[in-house]
Amino acid sequence: MSIADDARFWNRTARKYAKGRVSDEAGYERTLERTRALLKPDDKVLELGCGTGTTAIRLAGSVKDYLATDISADMIAIAEERKHAAGSLPNLVFSTATVETLVPGAAPFNAVLGFNYLHLVRDLSGTLQHIHSLLAEEGLLITKTPCVGNMNPLIRLVLPTMRAIGKAPYAGVFNAAGLSQHISAGGFNILATEIHATKGNDNRPYIVARKR
Repeated sequence: MSIADDARFWNRTARKYAKGRVSDEAGYERTLERTRALLKPDDKVLELGCGTGTTAIRLAGSVKDYLATDISADMIAIAEERKHAAGSLPNLVFSTATVETLVPGAAPFNAVLGFNYLHLVRDLSGTLQHIHSLLAEEGLLITKTPCVGNMNPLIRLVLPTMRAIGKAPYAGVFNAAGLSQHISAGGFNILATEIHATKGNDNRPYIVARKR
């Protein structure tokens, strides 16, 4: 499967995805509040893998500019619908894009967010390098990432078959320690690693890292 295959997968499932409910509402709210506390009113923020825009709409009012991107045009179309329904959010822009298509500009981002995102990229090291290039000096990378390597081994066995028949997108297999090593090697200092799950550890560490 290719990146184009992944985009087609998410396009096919966009409407179903939009109807789904957050499995851990309290944990999600904890993530939102923690992230909001890290952002400043004058910040320029980039969210990667924004899906149908729920998080972007919740956070955009806390910052100056918010660009939310996703590989799926159908996901972005739903995000635009939700933005319209939410009312006035002139500082929020949705765009169909990947981090590789974004070019560092004169006004770099103060924070890059990636929730349920980094495990879906095919070149984790390359993606982190791109993120690093888009951030301002001492900018923040804030991510909450499923670590498949820490999950039930059956998931790792089933994933290749599901991908082969088009029932799942690409998903990288790494554990939490490996993810932290990748982030550090990508030019970041990890400031915090937290678990926001309401019960136990859902193997999705919330990591705050600063560009060095």
